[in-house]
Amino acid sequence: MFRLSLSRRFIAIGGAGFLALWITLISSYYFANGLSRTASNPPPGQIAAIVALLKSGPAERWPVLIDAVNSPILDLSVAGTDLSPENTLDLWDDPDYRIYREVLGDDLLSIRLLVPERRFRRPRLFQGVLNPVQFRVRLSPDRVLVMETRTPFIVSWFGLPVGLGAGLVGTLFGVVALIVLHREIRPLTRLAAAVDRIDPVGAPVVLPKLKGAAPETRALLKAFDRLQTRLHALVRARLALIGGIQHDVRTFATRLRLRVEHIPDEREREKAAADIDDMIELLDDALLAGRAGVGALNEELLDLVPLLEAEVRDRRAAGGRVTLAALPPETALVIGDRLALRRVFANLIDNALKYGDAAHLKLAIDVEWLQVTVDDEGTGIPADQRELLMEPFVRLETSRARKTGGAGLGLAVARNLVEAHGGSLEIDDAPAGGARLIVRLCLFRSR
Repeated sequence: MFRLSLSRRFIAIGGAGFLALWITLISSYYFANGLSRTASNPPPGQIAAIVALLKSGPAERWPVLIDAVNSPILDLSVAGTDLSPENTLDLWDDPDYRIYREVLGDDLLSIRLLVPERRFRRPRLFQGVLNPVQFRVRLSPDRVLVMETRTPFIVSWFGLPVGLGAGLVGTLFGVVALIVLHREIRPLTRLAAAVDRIDPVGAPVVLPKLKGAAPETRALLKAFDRLQTRLHALVRARLALIGGIQHDVRTFATRLRLRVEHIPDEREREKAAADIDDMIELLDDALLAGRAGVGALNEELLDLVPLLEAEVRDRRAAGGRVTLAALPPETALVIGDRLALRRVFANLIDNALKYGDAAHLKLAIDVEWLQVTVDDEGTGIPADQRELLMEPFVRLETSRARKTGGAGLGLAVARNLVEAHGGSLEIDDAPAGGARLIVRLCLFRSR
């Protein structure tokens, strides 16, 4: 049963629902109209009333009265006193018909079940309700009322309409269908939870074993397992490619530097060296962003204060206007990649110097976070362009001139690296004018 396909199981559920609706409608009609087992066995009081009505009137009026009482359920006729017991089964001693003997008394001559020819044994499974039951009641010494009761609808073993039996079977199927549906939904829920835990850079997630599941569900499980395997293989290949590119390009850059030294014109030599530096910086930014995207950054416990001081010192040595506000007495410990964090603050400081002529840094520490702000003295960044400016290759100054900027990866790479450390990078207005870059990182506290 549990090997059925998912579509067939849904069809079974729909069929069970239809059968359950069927039994509800039939039951409502059956009980609303009083159609119980007495439809095949009329109440004893009704037979007694018919007999009394016929006895109270002349025999000439009996045909009219009989026509008035006849129905698809009751077939009345008047016959002689001779009995023909052929093809009948005596119900006189049946406990179910004792009430008729008590109500009709000596006027009741016989109670017999009419059975087809060559059937002389009573069909016990059907309790006599499928075949007409014949009552013979004395009207006068030589006249007998013959009353045959018939059921106008097909009934079951216990005298109930077969629709109720079918409905009961349908209800059982409905219960089974609900169980099957539950068995199908529960593995899918577990599968969805496992898929949510799939991390291309983490350990493979063990997907649940779906025993007894539909073929479609098992196929879905296998597809997710293959997808997880391909993702991990893709990430490993990407990391290998990144490492190979980084190594080879740096090798080529070193060779170019050696060749640049042989350029006789000093000015051209400096321009070529600067181009090589820009190329390496662009490559490093792209590679760092790629490593951050696949979770391949290193993790170590480091103090952010010496890192900021080193970046400020290097920019001052190059003639940049860089200040670092008084540092808090607490240690600014974070867990992260030293090279990536240096790249973040190097990009932010260089942008501030390039577009705002100065970079003013401040470090603040609260309960769970540490915040580094970098203010410049430029014209600021419009609010409607701040989010766009975080995207790769987007710059406020659209030229490619060396004095005004490069490829537009600085802020995009910085945001990717900060977010890879669980932090955030925002753009705001500096209090004295210009732009403010705000970096928030999770503070490490020893317990």
